Amino acid sequence: MACTAVNGDALRIALIASSRHPIRQPFPGGLESHVWHLARRLCADGHRVSLFAGPGSDPGLGCAHLTVETLATSVAAQRDVSMPPMDFLREHHAYLRLMLDLAGPLAGSFDVVHNHSLHYLPVAMAPAVPIPVLSTLHTPPTPWLESALAVRAGTDAHFVAVSRHTAAAWSHTVDRIDVVPNGVDVDGWPEGAGGTDLIWFGRLVPEKGAHVAVAAARRAGFAIHLAGPISDPAYFESTIAPLLGADVTYLGHLTQPELATAIGRAAAAVITPLWDEPYGLVVAEALACGTPVAAFARGGIPEVVSADCGRLVPPDDVDALADAIPRVVALPRGSVRAHARAHCSERRMVDAYVSIYRRLAANRVRADGERREAS
Repeated sequence: MACTAVNGDALRIALIASSRHPIRQPFPGGLESHVWHLARRLCADGHRVSLFAGPGSDPGLGCAHLTVETLATSVAAQRDVSMPPMDFLREHHAYLRLMLDLAGPLAGSFDVVHNHSLHYLPVAMAPAVPIPVLSTLHTPPTPWLESALAVRAGTDAHFVAVSRHTAAAWSHTVDRIDVVPNGVDVDGWPEGAGGTDLIWFGRLVPEKGAHVAVAAARRAGFAIHLAGPISDPAYFESTIAPLLGADVTYLGHLTQPELATAIGRAAAAVITPLWDEPYGLVVAEALACGTPVAAFARGGIPEVVSADCGRLVPPDDVDALADAIPRVVALPRGSVRAHARAHCSERRMVDAYVSIYRRLAANRVRADGERREAS
């Protein structure tokens, strides 16, 4: 299932994602969507890609798959007072096995390892791997990753952040961070004709604020559709379900083509994070469909939205969001999509990553040569 190289410049790339979640549609979250699109485009460009991700990942990506090794603990170990939750232990074991393989038998198989997991071991164990390990920072700082970075203090670490906002959030622990904004396949999110209703889409969890989008839509006098996985069933049942009715409908957890169609039929997308989004992939996806956005100015979102494609309002200000919706709906959809092509394209993202891969691989070859000469 490995990608077939089409030229002598092809790179051998290992992508590390979640050991729990498969990289396939419908995606459980933006990170899985990001890795799916990156792997697909790298393969299409002729690079040889191997993917470490949850079992059941999309075989149509054309990648080789690095095995997620499971752990069967003994009854005696499970009874020990130090036994952690089983999911934690399985995840720890899977990444430990992977990093030991990359440090040993798989070390000659790749030119670069690109880590997208949120686990601490790929970061902490990167110095043991004789090939460059690049880690993308998809989230604000977490205690486990900060611990891994503290262990790596003084080593030659390589990091990318998905926005300038996220890079700044990590600047107290990482000296150099490249910024590569997430991108979307603009052709895979075709421009839609729009419509009369609004749309909100994403994971249905409290911090994404679907209930706030409903409140803003109602104040503005618009119906709204909700789409996405119910990642927090208690939140959905207690907060979202009571809001459903003639003017608020839940479309379900849609595949990417279904979601693109739904977004393209919307007059505008309402983006309501109640936390600082590291990037805001839903914004880029909406813009690619020609659907303008009304959004809270939080996290990395102001780096994506400009006056030609949407409106930003102060965080948590529902009245300001409702007031912005009629102005957003009036924006020309062609200009919105043009903004996405210029600033949010998958092509731009992948080219930036490949440039970093080549730089890291060349630096490693140079360093290996210097070591041989010194010896």
